Amino acid sequence: MIPADYNERVYAGWLGKCIGVRFGAPLEGWTYQEIRDNLGELTGYVAEDRGKLFKPDDDTAAPMIFIRALQDYGASASLSAAQLGETWLNYMGDQHGTLWWGGYGISTEHTAYLNLASGISAPRSGAIAQNGAALAEQIGGQIFSDIWGLVAPDQPALAADLAERAASVSHDGNGIYGGRFIAALVSAAFRESDPRRLIDIGLAQIPQDSEYARVVRAMIAFHAENPGDWHAAYAYLNANFGYDRYPGMVHIIPNTGVVVIGLLYGGGDFSRTLQITNMAGWDTDCNVGNVGAILGVAVGLDGIAPHWREPVNDLLITANLIGVRNILTIPQCADLFCALGRQLAGESAPERRPRYHFAYRGATSNFLAEGDKVRPIHQSQTEIDGVPALRTSIRKLNKKGELRIFTRTFYRPSELSGNYYGAVFSPLIYPGQRLQARVFLPADAPDTLRAGLYVRDAYGVTVHQGETVTLTPGHWATLDFTIPALTDACLDAAGLVLRNLGEVWETGAFYLAWLDWSGADNPPAYVTTFAHDRNVSGSASQWTRLRGYWRLEDGGYHGSGPGEIETYTGDIDWTDYAFSAHITPLIGAQHHISVRVQGGQRGYAFGLSAEGVTLYKKSAGQYAALTSAPFAWSVGQTYRLRVSVKGARLSARVESADGTAQTLTYEDGDAPYLNGLVGLSAWGGGHLRCTQIQLAPAATDGD
Repeated sequence: MIPADYNERVYAGWLGKCIGVRFGAPLEGWTYQEIRDNLGELTGYVAEDRGKLFKPDDDTAAPMIFIRALQDYGASASLSAAQLGETWLNYMGDQHGTLWWGGYGISTEHTAYLNLASGISAPRSGAIAQNGAALAEQIGGQIFSDIWGLVAPDQPALAADLAERAASVSHDGNGIYGGRFIAALVSAAFRESDPRRLIDIGLAQIPQDSEYARVVRAMIAFHAENPGDWHAAYAYLNANFGYDRYPGMVHIIPNTGVVVIGLLYGGGDFSRTLQITNMAGWDTDCNVGNVGAILGVAVGLDGIAPHWREPVNDLLITANLIGVRNILTIPQCADLFCALGRQLAGESAPERRPRYHFAYRGATSNFLAEGDKVRPIHQSQTEIDGVPALRTSIRKLNKKGELRIFTRTFYRPSELSGNYYGAVFSPLIYPGQRLQARVFLPADAPDTLRAGLYVRDAYGVTVHQGETVTLTPGHWATLDFTIPALTDACLDAAGLVLRNLGEVWETGAFYLAWLDWSGADNPPAYVTTFAHDRNVSGSASQWTRLRGYWRLEDGGYHGSGPGEIETYTGDIDWTDYAFSAHITPLIGAQHHISVRVQGGQRGYAFGLSAEGVTLYKKSAGQYAALTSAPFAWSVGQTYRLRVSVKGARLSARVESADGTAQTLTYEDGDAPYLNGLVGLSAWGGGHLRCTQIQLAPAATDGD
């Protein structure tokens, strides 16, 4: 059964994971001695780059990919290792982003990915029989496994089984046992908070004669005899289970000992557990992230001190193939986990929540406040009239002053404290979409306040704002704004503006219940000529890439490379729309635009081919022709390719500069893709150039 406080405990668990990763990341690879000699006893975050956002980390980026297997294949206990392997191929760039790509036979995950890509399916892709024990028993088997405990509350056996299948894509042996152990602890933490009993529950899910069980039992025994000295416990671990005793880059066994030390000597206290685990060194972000997830669930939000939460501000930056999923809030992650967990338990899918809401205690959902002639002094989660909301406390909103309450909808990689994992972003919101929010003005506020929604264009540093409305004190109001169609824009912020047309508002508060944009009836409407885009991490800003060499040069967006090269932009949730692009084939016989792309394994493509023009469907990473028509085309000439998708119907058209055209239509009756990104592709060592793209509603695409 789903616990009554399930949602909040999931949020606390994932928050604890993100806090632990952030706390441990700056010290990754340090030894205990190095930490002690250089930093002393750690009690809080190590100083980070001021003004920068915390960088993506594989410990949180990879789980946000793996969990999508439950979303794509059905939230079922029968989810298979093969399906999880397909999820890797669908949502990861080809040997870039998300993971450490250290080389075949060196990086466990890199090795598994190349096995998958070559047709070796999971679990063989991660098996000892395939890759050897040293590679299969590295730490990755456990560091990504917290999520399975979050979606299987108080079901440690189920959580362990799901974690085993997920870990088996890349690991085996002790690597799998680590996944089972951690997932079981997170799951059991929904009803048990004592670390010692939690460890026993985890031990019950792994072979008792394994090396993994041996190190866990050894640290339990040492703690029983030396309960007050974690430093001695670490010395014992280092002497008997240290890095020198196990092969590979980051073996799972020494780090498992650190996790157990942190749990036992932390005594169920969130802060103390994280501090001990981090001080012990080795793979700090992994170990502290694991104990953060376990303790987050066990102690709940009341057990997590504010100084851990405030710098995070509920933001999670990840690194995967879908650019809009690289900007997440921790509440959004929790909403996904909770929905999947309820479906896994046999409940119906919950009603969709707004994109930004404040239902979790203390949640700020990455909102910020700034203004002119005002001092926004604090933002906090609260309830007003029984409705969860973000409260922005205000001091001295002067006459003609304005307050802006907003969230970021696009980042440049340069804004991150580091980008080792190659995060790139597509904007979360686009011209043409409809933005809405629900706000409340307290009864004691002045009646001279007006509010309206806005978005900011990062390229022109321009604000596009909807009409403001007068707010009535003591009442709720819904704000509404349809963003105009724009050319060469990049919307990097969305929010609301509060203006005072009267005398000074000395002190008060303003409340935001939710902000959202979504729906099939809300397609984008914009044109991009790449005039303001820049090259970032192997693609143009606002775009990601599956593979290929993509870059801006000669006034256009170029792609070249061996095999099938692809690049994407937009939102994977887009449904019906029309997408067109001006394409110049420079080398090769296959040049396309893509629609309804759901990752590297699924989508449609239309374009120039040996037959003339062809419409393709991609399934399991392989393209199959749906329909073709003759069309004479030449290298070096520019063509406009266009596809309109509405339901299962695809209407495609190609036009040349001299007016020659060809049209294809197709009704996909075989499990059609009904949502997805847009993109560009070339095959067979090709090289294409794109000078313009356009998105529009399916029925009125500008023709």
